[in-house]
Amino acid sequence: MRQTCVSVVFSLLFLSLPLCSFSQPSNSHNVYNSFLKCFSKKTKTPQPQIAKNVFSPTNPSYSSVLRAYIRNARFNTSSTPKPTIIVTPRSYSHVSAAVLCSKPLNFVFKIRSGGHDYDGLSYISDKPFFILDMSNIRDVSVDIASNSAWISAGATLGEVYYSIWEKSKVHGFPAGVCPTVGVGGHLSGGGYGNMLRKFGLSVDHLIDAKIVDVKGRVLDRKAMGEDLFWAISGGGGGSFGVVLGYKVKLVPVPPIVTVFRVEQYMNSGAVDMVHKWQSVGPRTDRNLFMRMLIQPVTRNKVKTVRASVVALFLGKADDVVSLLRKELPELALQKENCTEMTWFQSALWWDNRVNATQTDPKVFLDRNLDSSSFGKRKSDYVATEIPRDGIESLFKKMIELGKIGLVFNPYGGRMAEIAENATPFPHRNKLFKIQYSVNWKESSPEIEKGFLNEAKELHSFMTKFVSKSPRSAYLNYRDVDIGVNDHGKNSYKQGEVYGRMYFGKNFDRLVKIKTAVDPGNFFRNEQSIPTLRRKA
Repeated sequence: MRQTCVSVVFSLLFLSLPLCSFSQPSNSHNVYNSFLKCFSKKTKTPQPQIAKNVFSPTNPSYSSVLRAYIRNARFNTSSTPKPTIIVTPRSYSHVSAAVLCSKPLNFVFKIRSGGHDYDGLSYISDKPFFILDMSNIRDVSVDIASNSAWISAGATLGEVYYSIWEKSKVHGFPAGVCPTVGVGGHLSGGGYGNMLRKFGLSVDHLIDAKIVDVKGRVLDRKAMGEDLFWAISGGGGGSFGVVLGYKVKLVPVPPIVTVFRVEQYMNSGAVDMVHKWQSVGPRTDRNLFMRMLIQPVTRNKVKTVRASVVALFLGKADDVVSLLRKELPELALQKENCTEMTWFQSALWWDNRVNATQTDPKVFLDRNLDSSSFGKRKSDYVATEIPRDGIESLFKKMIELGKIGLVFNPYGGRMAEIAENATPFPHRNKLFKIQYSVNWKESSPEIEKGFLNEAKELHSFMTKFVSKSPRSAYLNYRDVDIGVNDHGKNSYKQGEVYGRMYFGKNFDRLVKIKTAVDPGNFFRNEQSIPTLRRKA
């Protein structure tokens, strides 16, 4: 059975208005009329036509538009704060007008592309707010002659992969495995997938971009300058403006690739296999990506831990079986575990579609609107191998906690060849990244509290095994537990806490760019890049 994808990325742009200097907003009806009038004037469009893209709570479509891209059910309850206005732009001029027309109003302004921000920062706020929903800015244009594509912020990764497949069976793009993730947040936060050991991050293949700045101008790479282009290549787009889309370089993929999934259990080799994986996964042939899933389960009425290797090999089955027979015999990979298919079919397979070779490619055009489970994610990076007794103690801790799982994503290969300051993403030389992952279906504050505490407890347990000074985290695995910013007098200090974890030494350059392009700190959210100093 295919599982709902609430993963990988995280994937949104964010934009907020200054809060402390504003008076309380006036009533929503007046705000809506004021915004509509401004929007109509800026876009030179009659108000009745504009109303199709600007929704207030009295609009019959308001609820469905709001819920469509909520990807975490924790933020889809009756008590969840709701926006005063939702804007669904269909052109760049609409985006510019939305920015300019929000300035005089007393509202936080959030931007949502695919809705996969794990902590919902693109569509919730504890202050009165608007949402700019980018889902209609979804054009994808593939040019095989130049090995490039234009991918809009509101397009999904599934739509990108489908558009490439329509034009070529030997081209691909290195991005996430969840097809409903939005391009805007995924790429502006770095973007990674199962070809990162071969090709690096999504942002390592950017050619150009377009952004709406604080003045409402549409800027391409040349107009915005190299500093700002660098900042939105992994620094989180919504701190600097509204990313409209990216021009990317496509990568070559072989006609046939291989996928496999192999499981082991704690009492039958999993500890040794996971321990050995740490030295193989990040150092093996860069055509091989072996994700490790570690999950507490009940087997034969006994609580245990299952370790599963889920892999993509950019080559044929015989070659990967031969390779791992030498490098990771603990996995006991057999050819019958492997399936050969095209790269596009492998993307379907990674989306939990078991019969990928028989699946209609058009399923990647399905956005699965208004579908979500409850969940929480956290992240870590590992720089030195965890000892065998550490793996054993980890397994025991996971059995004790009962539900939360871990995902180990190996680095190495191309990742280790790229300088830490080439993009804002600094975690190039780590062995692997950890995602803490827990999902549940019950709508209950008590159950939610229990699972959130599980995540915190396992994160705390892992402290001795993971990166230090700072303890690193991945921006696209958005996690408000590591710090938030109220954008008051301590804005820089608050921002530095999570900023160093996400960006390391690159945080300093991001702050300088932010201060230069948005000195009034117009674009902001609970974890945005702060300015160097606030204006009096």
